[in-house]
Amino acid sequence: MNKDRVKGTIDEVAGNTKRKAGELTGNIQLEVEGMVQQVKGKVENAWGKAKDVVHDANQEAAIEHETRIQVELECAATETEPGKKQQ
Repeated sequence: MNKDRVKGTIDEVAGNTKRKAGELTGNIQLEVEGMVQQVKGKVENAWGKAKDVVHDANQEAAIEHETRIQVELECAATETEPGKKQQ
């Protein structure tokens, strides 16, 4: 979990609290501020999730790329070994 997701979660909770306090007290301005902060938190959280997905995909691609290079090198070494019959 990255800092965007943490900040987003905090904003969502704080916004939800403000919105409910506004509803209970009849303070429309506080209710609207809470809604705005809640939406901001959802956007931050979504941005953080997207960054996590890209980061994970990059790491997975790097591992697959590294493995593929090793396999290709092993295959090339096997094909050029003397005394081995090539297929």
